[in-house]
Amino acid sequence: MVKLTIVGRVNDGLPLAQGPRYLNEENGNNISFYKQQAEFILSEISRGNFAPSKMTILVDHHSFNFLVENGIVFITLCDSSYPRKLAFHYLQDLHKEFDKFDNCLIEKITRPYSFLKFESIIGNVRKQYIDTRTQANLSKLNSNRKQDLDIVTKHISEILQGRRNSEISESISRKPRSTPSSIWGSPCLEAIALKWTPITIIVVVVVVLLWASFILTDNFTSSSL
Repeated sequence: MVKLTIVGRVNDGLPLAQGPRYLNEENGNNISFYKQQAEFILSEISRGNFAPSKMTILVDHHSFNFLVENGIVFITLCDSSYPRKLAFHYLQDLHKEFDKFDNCLIEKITRPYSFLKFESIIGNVRKQYIDTRTQANLSKLNSNRKQDLDIVTKHISEILQGRRNSEISESISRKPRSTPSSIWGSPCLEAIALKWTPITIIVVVVVVLLWASFILTDNFTSSSL
């Protein structure tokens, strides 16, 4: 059964519309939890962390299926027993309906879930996929049996771990690297070095010459005795 549907924009990860929700919170199925998961998946797609344009993501006894078409993401949550092929037919039908709207209208949406016109359409399309044994749905299931082989499947835990690793890497890259004290690279110190280095060299040379002269004189005196 199709239990949750969210349609969002890829470029900024904004959720545009959601369909009717069919999760019974009294039976432990928390709709808020799954909605947050769907929004997380939308944000990951927006960040470019998913290469495939369609994917199945397993979570608990359910599965998220998403389809990306023309910069729009269609996400649905189904029971794990619901045929995946039907879920993607459902998403394709949503895409066809969504494509009828002017793209300029879609780009003007700035508030989450404010594309209310599409919510009723989601509900109407969903009704066609409630009963998997209708003739239309059986025909979809029997057609192109190799279609499922092209769909990547992951578990939500893999995606969450990937996000954690990415955040750790970003945090490390943002840390300022240790740099030498600004004193040693200051113009003032450079001026002092330019002024006193030659004098220091001269003093050292004079000391060495005096020391050498003293040694030679001492050796000469000793040999004379």
